[in-house]
Amino acid sequence: MEEKELTEKESFDLITSMILQAKQYNHATGLGAILWGTVITICSLTTWASVQFKFDLPFNIYYLTLIAVFPQILISIKEKKVRKVRTDTDFFIAVTWIVFGISIGLLSLITAMQFTAWYKFVDTYKIANGVTPSFKMYEYLSAFYLLIYGIPTIVSGAVCKIRPMLWGGILCWIVSAITLFTPGKVDLLLTALAAICAWLIPGIIMERAYRKAKKQLKVLNV
Repeated sequence: MEEKELTEKESFDLITSMILQAKQYNHATGLGAILWGTVITICSLTTWASVQFKFDLPFNIYYLTLIAVFPQILISIKEKKVRKVRTDTDFFIAVTWIVFGISIGLLSLITAMQFTAWYKFVDTYKIANGVTPSFKMYEYLSAFYLLIYGIPTIVSGAVCKIRPMLWGGILCWIVSAITLFTPGKVDLLLTALAAICAWLIPGIIMERAYRKAKKQLKVLNV
């Protein structure tokens, strides 16, 4: 079958669309999503392992989320340098993820302090009444965290038109509701799954698109 030869206008339109597509992905490195997907997955699986195999960690593993704010800031600065023009949307997304990281870190600190107070209350209650309260606060933590996880993910996916991230954020909210009816250990595994689907996988997709876009721009000499 003979290949159809492109007209000058069709060739120009094709090159233009390639440039626009490349520029669209050239600034979205996906490193931020990979960072948070990795950190949250490690935190969730490590906590699950500590519960499953009954060992104590020397510190709250979720403090890693607060530490992760610093590489997130560095990633934002690096992406800012790559952009020749920084739009309000770029600034909004960068600030959203930095605020998200700080919020999760502070939430981890607050819940750690609340757990200490809760365990003291349980011990006092057991001494006074001889029984352990049936309410288990930690059973609801995963639902709350997943609710927070979904907010910046859905916003970023919708604003930047990244469908895998958008659906991943929606999955966070769905899993948040599911964890209300599942045991704590299962909640941690579901949280890891949500982090992988919401951030790690979309981040890898974005990073590959970013590398491909850089090659396209280099070939097109843009």
